[in-house]
Amino acid sequence: MKSAKKAGKSRVPRPKLSERAYAMPFSPIRKLSPLADDASKRGIHVYHLNIGQPDIQTPREMFDAIATYREKVLSYGPSGGLLELRLAVADYYRRVGIDIDLDSVWITTGGSEAILFAMMSVCDPGDEIIVFEPFYTNYNGLATMAQVKLVPLLTKVENGFHLPTQKQIEDKITRKTRAILINTPNNPTGTVLTEEEMYILYRICKKKGLFLLSDEVYREFVYDGRVQTSALSLPEIEDRVIVLDSISKRFSACGARVGCLINRNRKVMDEVIKFGQARLCPPTIEQVGAIAAYKNFDRYIKPVIVEYERRRDFLFDGLQRIEGVYGHKPEGAFYTVLRLPVRNADRFCHWLLADFHHEKKTVMLAPADGFYHSANKGTNEIRIAYVLNEVDLKEALNVLRVALRAYKG
Repeated sequence: MKSAKKAGKSRVPRPKLSERAYAMPFSPIRKLSPLADDASKRGIHVYHLNIGQPDIQTPREMFDAIATYREKVLSYGPSGGLLELRLAVADYYRRVGIDIDLDSVWITTGGSEAILFAMMSVCDPGDEIIVFEPFYTNYNGLATMAQVKLVPLLTKVENGFHLPTQKQIEDKITRKTRAILINTPNNPTGTVLTEEEMYILYRICKKKGLFLLSDEVYREFVYDGRVQTSALSLPEIEDRVIVLDSISKRFSACGARVGCLINRNRKVMDEVIKFGQARLCPPTIEQVGAIAAYKNFDRYIKPVIVEYERRRDFLFDGLQRIEGVYGHKPEGAFYTVLRLPVRNADRFCHWLLADFHHEKKTVMLAPADGFYHSANKGTNEIRIAYVLNEVDLKEALNVLRVALRAYKG
């Protein structure tokens, strides 16, 4: 018989976290937030160029609609979104020249959920989606959640981060490839895919039987007379084009968490809604606000586009005065990726918040390595979001210029 002492030494099983949890990456946009908070507590003003949070005012009509909401019970809504909002989205698309009907629209909890639903709808665990890096960093995390493998193809600043050749893309296709994921205008590069590039993707998807997942959150934000070519305008593959959209940037309403998924294939939409039913419904109050925003779209959006183009020009005029900074002037959205004269941009971004200030001011940037899937890419690059007004941008650029001099010294 074993003694009580010996029996007490037996090991109690410890709970184990999932491999998926360990594989989830931290966001390069948000991971330095504790350092920014500490800097603010020390009395240092932090210019946030790390995150696409515009300072442009949300449409007043959106707040008015929410303020006048008079239902006595805030009840569950339909899993696919409020009917009036789905109608407003379909009407918006028709006004920008894209013909879709009500049955082609599901409302999601932000554009991120639309991306996740699309990934889970077209892929089984272990299936592959081709992406072009650098790309929106949360694709990494969402793919991990969906247990999907991202297959990256590198784009380069020297040619404005435009697509590789059709052959280079096709060479990445395997028996596990289910889709190609694009973002145009692009976050983080500001690149707008040309009509020719969109037709390259059309030919590949038609030839190989792939879905085309098109993140078009920044559709309106194109500059210098360019036009965004929506994947929904491509012929013959309407059944396999899934567009992912959101009100976050269009209406400067990032906190509302209202997005949508667009697809003309009834079977696809019937399967997608199952994921929507599992999470019950998108947020009702924010949808009420979104309806009002879409109704006032034409009045609101035009001056916003002009303002972002002006900020872009102001930013790049200032960047030319900072020695060693190299970048691509963005064609759309409100971001760009810059190559800095440092070996490790992650350490530099950390140093800016933890150890540096100029006249009690510093800047928060997003290290660009987190916008890649491949290892050791973007190590000397940052993503910058020009979402601040010109006065703040001028101050932020001056702080960055002084910081680079001090860091190299």
